[in-house]
Amino acid sequence: MATLSRIGLAGLAVMGQNLALNIAEKGFPISVYNRSSSKVDETVARAKQEGNLPLYGFHDPESFILSIQKPRVIIMLVKAGSPVDDTIKTLSVYLEQGDCIIDGGNEWYENTERREKAAAELGLLYLGMGVSGGEEGARNGPSLMPGGSFEAYKHIEDILLKVAAQIEDSGPCVTYIGKGGSGNFVKMVHNGIEYGDMQLISEAYDVLKSVGKLSNEELHQVFSEWNKGELLSFLVEITADIFSIKDDKAEGHLVDKVLDKTGMKGTGKWTVQQAAELSIAAPTIASSLDSRFLSGLKEERVLAAKLFDEVIITDDQVFVDKKQLIDDVRQALYASKICSYAQGMNLIRSKSEEKNWGLKLGELARIWKGGCIIRAIFLDRIKKAYDRNSDLANLLVDPEFASEIVERQAAWRRVVCLAINAGISTPGMATSLAYFDTYRRESLPANLVQAQRDYFGAHTYERTDMPGSFHTEWFKLAKQANM
Repeated sequence: MATLSRIGLAGLAVMGQNLALNIAEKGFPISVYNRSSSKVDETVARAKQEGNLPLYGFHDPESFILSIQKPRVIIMLVKAGSPVDDTIKTLSVYLEQGDCIIDGGNEWYENTERREKAAAELGLLYLGMGVSGGEEGARNGPSLMPGGSFEAYKHIEDILLKVAAQIEDSGPCVTYIGKGGSGNFVKMVHNGIEYGDMQLISEAYDVLKSVGKLSNEELHQVFSEWNKGELLSFLVEITADIFSIKDDKAEGHLVDKVLDKTGMKGTGKWTVQQAAELSIAAPTIASSLDSRFLSGLKEERVLAAKLFDEVIITDDQVFVDKKQLIDDVRQALYASKICSYAQGMNLIRSKSEEKNWGLKLGELARIWKGGCIIRAIFLDRIKKAYDRNSDLANLLVDPEFASEIVERQAAWRRVVCLAINAGISTPGMATSLAYFDTYRRESLPANLVQAQRDYFGAHTYERTDMPGSFHTEWFKLAKQANM
């Protein structure tokens, strides 16, 4: 090639290939490299097929690096963990001071901070960039969450602004997130929220199907209709699509043949672990993780279903007004989503305060409006809530969201009660409701828990009527009282 590429990309699995083609299509000449040559040839062939895009393949790391203009910017899209370290080791041999490495994988944020420091010692710049949107997003416009070296971000900002999803009223779905591993952390919580969203939608489906007896055709119509209003989102849209797909290998709909065991790649678990570390309540996200764990126990559940079949309330004991149920479930799903997003945003804010990242929650909601898996019209409401009050303690107390919760709580309670009485588990909706009910109460039974802790462990307690810490000899007093 006569002229040097503007950027390089290493790692040509599905996400890498599609992001490379996206970059080339936006007019930025790009060099690509992969350990297995076949992936390089495949990507080059796709570039030619999709319009002779300015994409150039290389089979060895040295020629790949030398083909990129200085200061070199290289995006890695390889599996998180040791493969990232191995790729950095391979490429850094040929990199020079001032060059920039960007990790676009779902990496643990502390690994990114470690690598940024190691890169700095070599005179290199480093970014950890969350990329959301899956295969389609990577190719046509993802949501991008770069964090780390601001200087590195400025080297690639012009590309990212063009490559990211474009939203007419709010611009490209990318922003400089903040220092250190903030980009990876924000992407991790995004994925945790995604877990919660998917769980809540699956519960809505379960109640409508198991209690309301809706057919797949009816479910398709319901979710399609929901996607025109307050629940308009990528996940509701694809859910409607799924119910319309007939099985090409047998009779019936494909969704009914999919095994009910959910996989995961770790980011949801990391989110829940971080919530515990930071003492941030995230019950909706945690319940979605627990549900995935339980779904994996398929063989045990088959046996348990036979054992407990007689304890479940029969269908004729539950009378359902189908039209009312559909509307109630819609409202319960929306109210539960508010709680789930509130938990995720509180987790991000807490980490930002701990690490002094200075993250702007409204800006995060903005860049999630397009490209990413949790993209939804709902995010515009969240951005406006933080625009009204950047120090908002919780989305639940934003005046607009508070009003919406109050309007929907009766329907929300009906759905959870109906599911419980029908023996249908709705852990996401139920824990969201419990989160709301706990948060809205001035007094909780935690006073008894504190008394118990002081009784058996002398942990002390505070009083409501005077300052200070107190300890009581509960056992001695109880003995005297019962003499």
